[in-house]
Amino acid sequence: MRLLLTGHQGYLGTVMAPVLARAGHEVAGLDSGLFADCVLGPPPADPETYAVDLRDVRPEHLEGFDAVVHLAALSNDPLGSLAPELTYDINHYASSRLARLARDAGVRRFLYASTCSVYGASGGDDLLDEDAPLRPVTPYAESKVRVEDDLTELADDDFTPVFMRNATAFGFSPRLRADIVLNNLVGHACLSGEVRVLSDGTPWRPLVHARDIAEAFAAALAAPREAVHAKAFNVGTERNNLTVAEIAAEVVEAVPGARLVITGEAGADPRSYRVDFSRIRAALPGYEARWSVKDGAVELVDAYREHGLTKEDFERRFTRLARLSDRREAGAVDSSLRP
Repeated sequence: MRLLLTGHQGYLGTVMAPVLARAGHEVAGLDSGLFADCVLGPPPADPETYAVDLRDVRPEHLEGFDAVVHLAALSNDPLGSLAPELTYDINHYASSRLARLARDAGVRRFLYASTCSVYGASGGDDLLDEDAPLRPVTPYAESKVRVEDDLTELADDDFTPVFMRNATAFGFSPRLRADIVLNNLVGHACLSGEVRVLSDGTPWRPLVHARDIAEAFAAALAAPREAVHAKAFNVGTERNNLTVAEIAAEVVEAVPGARLVITGEAGADPRSYRVDFSRIRAALPGYEARWSVKDGAVELVDAYREHGLTKEDFERRFTRLARLSDRREAGAVDSSLRP
């Protein structure tokens, strides 16, 4: 298929573009470029690119595509809480508008990057499947729920939306994010020798490697329409349902000499949930999230050391909220985060 991949210059998009190309698709990207230069190691080879803000997409940008893989978003809970109006403007309204434009342009399949954060404050230790109540606790997660609702209304015989509820991503990408839990803990351990957990360590988190997310999207593109039409899929594996303390323990094992410190200074975190991933395995035969948290921690340690990760880059360049703040102060983007 001819695919439009939004957010292709982001953390996940940089990993996903070559996976989709290797699956035989012709990939074009659409990205505003906010994080295009946030590269650790050799610069990635980007596909054909539309340098466009998601809010400024026009009908002609969707013409001639068979499918859209929509990743572009302000993908950070703290950022969403700091600027909720921008989160709703970009993540909700612009995403739903993109889907309408895609349907009107004849795009037949629309893969939407949602999140397991929609389960939010689930309470208890039960495994949550896709029919569990949605209890988002941040503007970021709430925006994902709203878009899923909007896309469900757009579904028809010619337009198939699919909701990919990704677990919390981890793993190396040439366009690194240091503000997601495993990537962050490994970075601190490599740079300071300390694995610091600010919560009490008890919240549950489901994790999934960036490459396993990419393979899930490729499988969803190849699946028969009836297997995925207007359906939600949790993306991940049950073995990566871990508490934050357990994740931190894996990092201690991966970084020789690192020590674990659980401060509890941030208090209890209401975001705690364990997730069931059986639906995606049943609907997409042959798909399995293969990366363990242990393997991901080792991969990150090797990449950080090979490419010379510095404390300044870790805290500013590869942390989304800090990066956007720095770009606004430098006058590179305005208050709406447009160039």
